[in-house]
Amino acid sequence: MDLHQPHLISDCLIHVFTFLTDEDLISASSVCQDWHQAAETPWLWRRMCLQRWTFCNIAVLGSEGVDHSWKRYFLRRCHLEMKMTKGRTGGYTCKSLRGHTGRVVGFVYLQESSAQLPHLWNGSATVCSASADGTVRAWNIQNGEPLWCSPVQSPLTGIVSDEQHEVVITADSTGLIKTWQGQTGQEVASFSAGSPHCTLLQYSVNNNWFLTVGTSQGAVCTLADSALAKRSSVMVCDSFKVNTLLVSPDKKWIMAGTKDNDDLSPKVIYTESLTSPSEDEDPLCQSVPVVGCQAAVFIPTQPARLAIIHHSERPNNKVLSVFDVSIKKTKYKSEIQVQQVESFPLTLNTRSSHVLLEAKDSNCLVLAADQELWVYSLKGALLANFKEHTLPISSMCVDSFRVVTASQDLSLRVLTWRNDGDRGPTLESRYHLLGGSHTMSRGFTHVACDYSSIVASVEGKDGKDVLKAYSFTS
Repeated sequence: MDLHQPHLISDCLIHVFTFLTDEDLISASSVCQDWHQAAETPWLWRRMCLQRWTFCNIAVLGSEGVDHSWKRYFLRRCHLEMKMTKGRTGGYTCKSLRGHTGRVVGFVYLQESSAQLPHLWNGSATVCSASADGTVRAWNIQNGEPLWCSPVQSPLTGIVSDEQHEVVITADSTGLIKTWQGQTGQEVASFSAGSPHCTLLQYSVNNNWFLTVGTSQGAVCTLADSALAKRSSVMVCDSFKVNTLLVSPDKKWIMAGTKDNDDLSPKVIYTESLTSPSEDEDPLCQSVPVVGCQAAVFIPTQPARLAIIHHSERPNNKVLSVFDVSIKKTKYKSEIQVQQVESFPLTLNTRSSHVLLEAKDSNCLVLAADQELWVYSLKGALLANFKEHTLPISSMCVDSFRVVTASQDLSLRVLTWRNDGDRGPTLESRYHLLGGSHTMSRGFTHVACDYSSIVASVEGKDGKDVLKAYSFTS
């Protein structure tokens, strides 16, 4: 090699190495000292990390005085994904988290273990669960130990976490909404919505914290800051409870709807109308041109693209329609525009009203109804179909790595994404996880995942639900 131009040689090698896989890059680093130095370039491994996962917790690199390189980050996370892909006996631990004396209505991961910001060298994930027994409980899911428990209140009906996964928000059967510090369990604030059913949605706009609440009376109430100060209240569903509440990726739109009336169309609301309402103007709100709403999701890679499953003109037939939401401003007024992008009939052989819908990326939609799972492209092409459960699917978790379905048959099914050439991404079924004995339990009710664990709630026949935590970091 020309030793008079080492920087040029190094730059050329690094450019060539961008075309290699991680396995080839590791092999290349063993050829000679120059190749080794080029293959160890942090930029190469950072590029691989961001191409594969989009979000990486950079804070863990060099944390606690330990120099964790991008290469080590990549290899560690790949190793964890391999363990979760294979699901072999001995590759994970299962803990039963007992303590609730009622039905578990939901649970959330806290910050250090969230899927978006995984801490790869800290395996102690924390989950907070809410129950009809009136308590919130926090758990270390790796060792199964309880961390804290809130004082007993009225039966809880819902739980979410804020975007930073630091604050836990709950609602009870009287409409009392509370915020809790996730790490300590200390109550931060409370607000009475006066509704026996509340749907919770937390989001931040320009670093300002907001909570929008859908009520049983059909209203959408927006609260600001951790003090839960009321900002606005808008009627959207005309006496039917708001049980579908979503925020667009660009945070400019709130979608609100009900699944309890097949004739009511969901609505999109300009977020600024809720967070900074004007006394002189009505909130900017527009109905989506569909009949009813059985499930909906914003496409995560688009600013404001909304997919909705709704009824067609034929009885029991369902249609999936996709809309782009935008705003047109003139000198004198602002107007919401809801433009249809795609619409196609669904081949769901079911009359069930319980339909689940999630999106992986801009061209991949995942549906579940009864015992079946479908993967559709945005154009309506059926990419995959699975019927591996013997009883209806009650919940599912979708991320860029896998799909996990929870069923009333007391099993979890793990499927992973793979790129199928010109067809793009599709799913491959991997393995199942069992939740215990049918003599004690009725089935799984909820499921959630982070980068290295799966947590699901099991409905107990004695009325005492249990959390099952499967940890793949051991």
